[in-house]
Amino acid sequence: MSDSEEKKKDKTPRAKSIDPAALEMIDRAESAGLSTVFSRVDEMKACPIGAAGSCCSLCAMGPCRLVGKGAEEKTGICGATHGTIGARLMARAIAGGVAAHSDHGRDIARTLLAVAKGHVQGFTIKDPDKLYRVAEMMDIATEGKELNDVAAAVAQRALDNFNGTAGDELTYVNRAPGKRQEIWRKYGLTPRGVDREVVESMHRTHVGVDQDAEHILDQGMRTSLADGWGGAMLATDLSDVLFGTPKPLISQANLGVLKEDQVNIIVHGHEPTLSEMIVAASQDPELIEYAKSKGAAGINLAGICCTANEVLMRHGIPPAGNFLHQELAIITGAVEAMVVDVQCVLQALQPLAEKFHTKLITTSPKAKIPGATHVEFDEEHALDTAKEIVRMGIDNYANRGGDVAIPQYTGDLVAGFSHEYINYMLGGKYRASFRPLNDNIINGRIQGAVAIVGCNNPRVTQDEGIIYLVRELIKRDVLVVQTGCAAHASGKHGLLVPEMMEIAGDGLREVCEAVGMPPVLHLGSCVDNSRIMTILSQVVEEGGLGDDISDLPVAGICPEYYCEKALAIGTYAAASGVYVVFGVRNPVGDCTEVVDIMSGGWEEKVGGQLVFEPDYEKILEMVMNRIQEKRKALGIHEEKERVLFDMAARREL
Repeated sequence: MSDSEEKKKDKTPRAKSIDPAALEMIDRAESAGLSTVFSRVDEMKACPIGAAGSCCSLCAMGPCRLVGKGAEEKTGICGATHGTIGARLMARAIAGGVAAHSDHGRDIARTLLAVAKGHVQGFTIKDPDKLYRVAEMMDIATEGKELNDVAAAVAQRALDNFNGTAGDELTYVNRAPGKRQEIWRKYGLTPRGVDREVVESMHRTHVGVDQDAEHILDQGMRTSLADGWGGAMLATDLSDVLFGTPKPLISQANLGVLKEDQVNIIVHGHEPTLSEMIVAASQDPELIEYAKSKGAAGINLAGICCTANEVLMRHGIPPAGNFLHQELAIITGAVEAMVVDVQCVLQALQPLAEKFHTKLITTSPKAKIPGATHVEFDEEHALDTAKEIVRMGIDNYANRGGDVAIPQYTGDLVAGFSHEYINYMLGGKYRASFRPLNDNIINGRIQGAVAIVGCNNPRVTQDEGIIYLVRELIKRDVLVVQTGCAAHASGKHGLLVPEMMEIAGDGLREVCEAVGMPPVLHLGSCVDNSRIMTILSQVVEEGGLGDDISDLPVAGICPEYYCEKALAIGTYAAASGVYVVFGVRNPVGDCTEVVDIMSGGWEEKVGGQLVFEPDYEKILEMVMNRIQEKRKALGIHEEKERVLFDMAARREL
């Protein structure tokens, strides 16, 4: 019996996660008869027709299902082919993901503008140096201008990128290597405005508009690039300006970070504006004393999902877990308040919270959950709102029952490796440079670099693929960078620490020891995948590894994806020249034309690919083969003998 068949047959908690803390809480939930995402996924079988892109429900003539004998030759009632239907589904998913991530960026830009105008409470510009660097990249004059005037100009230019009024191209397109920019312009892929590309994608995929699969998917790439080199990249830069550019710090991850004797408040979602103020409020001496007056030893703040990454990399606030931990945290019985904003928040949280004492608090004007307490967050009263929320959590401490079960599992981690800090880490204050990284890729100590990013999906064993691939890649001298819930997985399992050099290959270990870094680098939230794009661009600019991102021995893997945002990220990485592999399943696997375009067609056009493979061993083989192909093309594939220079040789040089 194969591993996959074994897992299908095995309905015990062992098949649901490799995280012992998660297994403990899943067992507690099952014993109590509580519904969780782990139980519902077994009850709700995926539709095999929709799962592979063979069902179109875009109009009331359908849904049309292209199944059975000769399915590839069948059409919908309107005449749409399998390829057209699959391309439309993919393009709409990309547009949905871009809308989510880029709307986050727009909100950050609006906050920066409000700070510049003095209209907000609690927020300041934490990194003025980065503000001036961003202004320079935006070609905004700064000489003789006040800080707030520069901030206002930067924020307005960012908003123009969303609105499509910044010009014919997004401002940050100029951060990509010159050859990459030429490729985008040649094929009409250069994004013009975030909103414009999302709207055009929705228009083109309406019934009776764009009917050519390749043309539709080209628009999908252009829309994704509006996020990767627009909305998400702006979100990352402006968050650094407002809240500080991350630097490495030490923390812990997993449900064991919850404290039995303290008020436990969890921030969950994706937008850092609220969570920054919750951090400030939780550290307020007056509120700490208030918590003690209620019998608690203090206030303990923890995170879930990408909000967790935001407060982790800037403040060291520990993550309680990734996407699939949100229900499990409530099941501990120790959470007084779960404060959520947008994205990846399960509607099942409120019915579950009602079975415990946890207060679920929604805060975004864009998202409400029936039954949850809504405290709308606005920047003008930011700190006051945050204090109100923290006070609600403190007041709820008295309602905690005696049946508290916090799994005693945590993993130590080091997080906060921004693009800027990696530059500094490799070259120091006065010689900050990616030269040491390039040199060690060229000499073979480091074979290449792989980003392992993205979500959890309950249809596969939680964390299994992420942890397997991280371990196997660093053993093979591949530097790994991580964001999002994948980074949480490595944090929980102790992979984000320098001690992991012990399992790294000899070459990678030698470099990590010399530089003083872990072989697995935490780069932030899912929005911060844009940091990876700027890193790859600088590696190209540094020289010696080709003249485009597509020349580099790198890849991206999203082993456990579940949502449209992941597809948007994977697409902008592929459109930037990266080989990208997704696990779980191919959402358009029945659409042969679309599958061929995203792999072979995109490889010829933009040098990147988007492929799907559920088998983790095959993913590892595919990625390592790709890295070696790129090394061979660069002429750096053969191992070179290390020579110690004597004085005569040095004089000759």
